[in-house]
Amino acid sequence: MDRKGPRERLAAALDEIFAEPISPAVQRDAVESKLFGIGSECYVAFYLGYAITRQKMLCLDAGHFHPTEDLSDKVSSVLAFVPEILLHVSRGVRWDSDHVVLLDDPTRALFQEIVRGDYLGRTRIGLDFFDASINRIAAWVIGARNVLKALLLALLEPVARLRDLEVGGDLAGRLALLEDLRSLPWGAVWEEHCLRRNVPGDGQWMDGVREYERTVLTRRS
Repeated sequence: MDRKGPRERLAAALDEIFAEPISPAVQRDAVESKLFGIGSECYVAFYLGYAITRQKMLCLDAGHFHPTEDLSDKVSSVLAFVPEILLHVSRGVRWDSDHVVLLDDPTRALFQEIVRGDYLGRTRIGLDFFDASINRIAAWVIGARNVLKALLLALLEPVARLRDLEVGGDLAGRLALLEDLRSLPWGAVWEEHCLRRNVPGDGQWMDGVREYERTVLTRRS
């Protein structure tokens, strides 16, 4: 019957938590809605409203929305009203979440939106790798490298050229360029980046993980 009361109490409780200001140089606070059946899904709109009215950072979790939703569609709308967002980059599997991040279309689209909108300076990025069926270090490395690859792909786009084509009404030219980008040899750029950072390239790092598993992790059991 009473939906208003719980929301009023939640707003008051959050206001009390945030009453003492903490420098963002020390800590950045975010509020986060969830959407997978634990009860707090009734408060999805509440947390967006709270973040906007209190100018708090809003956390968008890639695993906490309906499977047919794309997180990339929400970024520009949210950042029109809040100062920053926190991305919890994970992978939802139906109504479960926090699986190892893949270099899939949703992940690529998310970082395309961040770069195309010039939102990098207003975006904090966190990752999750809750796949207990595989080596934990491998899960971490796979996810982290895929996020870096998604960022690289977005940064390699000729954003200014694409924007000019769109503003000029040349939508066919925009689509043609977007499709041409799919076949460009971005992997060579990634390998050069790994070389310059003195880290293993693709196909090289897994041997180190297996060695660590053999010499360290297995001894813990």
